[in-house]
Amino acid sequence: MQTQNTQTNIDQYISSHKSNYEQNLKMLVDIPSVSADPAHKKDVERVAQAASDLLKQFGAQSEIIKTEGNPVVYGCFSHSKDAPTLTIYNHLDVQPADPNEWQNPPFSLTIKDDLYKGRGATDDKGPALAALYAAKYANEKSLPLNIKFIWETEEEIGSPNFLSFLKANKEKLQTDSILVSDTIWLNKDTPSISYGLRGMSCVLVKLRTGKKDVHSGTTGGVARNPIGELSQLINECYDAKTGEVKIPGFYDDVLPVAEHEVDNMKKSGFSIDHFKKAHELMAVRVDDPIEAMKRIWVKPTLEIHGIVGGYTGPGVKTIVPHQAEAKISMRLVPNQKPENIFQLFKNFVKAKCPDAEVIEDGNLCPFLNNYTDKYNQTAAAAIKSTFNCEPVFTREGGSIGAVVSMDEVLKAPIVFLGLSLPEHGYHAINEHFDWQQASGGIKLFADYFNKISLL
Repeated sequence: MQTQNTQTNIDQYISSHKSNYEQNLKMLVDIPSVSADPAHKKDVERVAQAASDLLKQFGAQSEIIKTEGNPVVYGCFSHSKDAPTLTIYNHLDVQPADPNEWQNPPFSLTIKDDLYKGRGATDDKGPALAALYAAKYANEKSLPLNIKFIWETEEEIGSPNFLSFLKANKEKLQTDSILVSDTIWLNKDTPSISYGLRGMSCVLVKLRTGKKDVHSGTTGGVARNPIGELSQLINECYDAKTGEVKIPGFYDDVLPVAEHEVDNMKKSGFSIDHFKKAHELMAVRVDDPIEAMKRIWVKPTLEIHGIVGGYTGPGVKTIVPHQAEAKISMRLVPNQKPENIFQLFKNFVKAKCPDAEVIEDGNLCPFLNNYTDKYNQTAAAAIKSTFNCEPVFTREGGSIGAVVSMDEVLKAPIVFLGLSLPEHGYHAINEHFDWQQASGGIKLFADYFNKISLL
């Protein structure tokens, strides 16, 4: 396949496949593949089967590989043994969604004005399909490139069985490079190529001070209140107004940001106002865009995700609760080790509140890529030729555990070519994707495939 033919034929191909793309996206989104909820175990298996069937319909080889947890879908368009091999990683599991909070049913894709509204539309089923359609095109044009697929169903719970999957199937998964399409652009006019991911340490802090809830009038003032004590503990862990973590040693191993990374930030055009609008934030902690980018991409954080305990129904029930739980995570940056950070946190909590139980609930290592290699630079060239603009190299504030595992086992260069926008709502209510990003993504991937087949 010649570059000229790719560019003249791809637009027609994309246009002719729009309806089919939407049908398949609806088929996948309508399956509530919530990996965090055991009640959806069958749905996760169902989405894996649907995805495997789709790969076969598109002419690829495909199989479902079992793990000790959820399955992994493997597929391949094979050209020849002499051709280079590219592996595409996406995930098909999704975050939970409360229908009462959504404008549209989260697990019934709503299509209107080229917007695709539903849980998983942008994270990560829409981008996964865009990559598949581009691979189908490449295969039909006999591009000299072997294209493999790894579609995971445990990414949203930290990929607990992905490393063992890779090790058990290492020979089958050998590849020259890896493409991950699960990252976010800076904004709709600024394509971004990520070269770093933060790691994470998730913890549960539980405190039990009695055997039952008791009357606040007859016991209040004497009975310990676990919600109050956990609130005080959280206040000692970090400054909620500034975000500064107060745990001794927390920042000791943080890798300083390099000057060239600051230069990338300055070139990015990051806007505090756009950031607030995209994420529907009424206020933020900082006004300086460079400081904001550092806090999102290159600095560690501590966040409180929820406090559970006591009475949460209508009105006030005057009790002293007997137990409470705080859900906390710490995003980590290069040089920070999750096991070390967890131990620092646990020691701190035990010193401040000895009765609290601290439970590790998953961890991921941070990842830092080399964005000057030929694959990332080729990706930048593909973005420029597709969207007629220069991409920005950024780090990503989120975490993808599978990336760390693939880097360890497959030892192949990794490129992040995401399609999602901030306003698409990763993990948020009313998540959506759009045809502009999907169609642009198909064209981008097709051009990238063509370019790396010639390296």
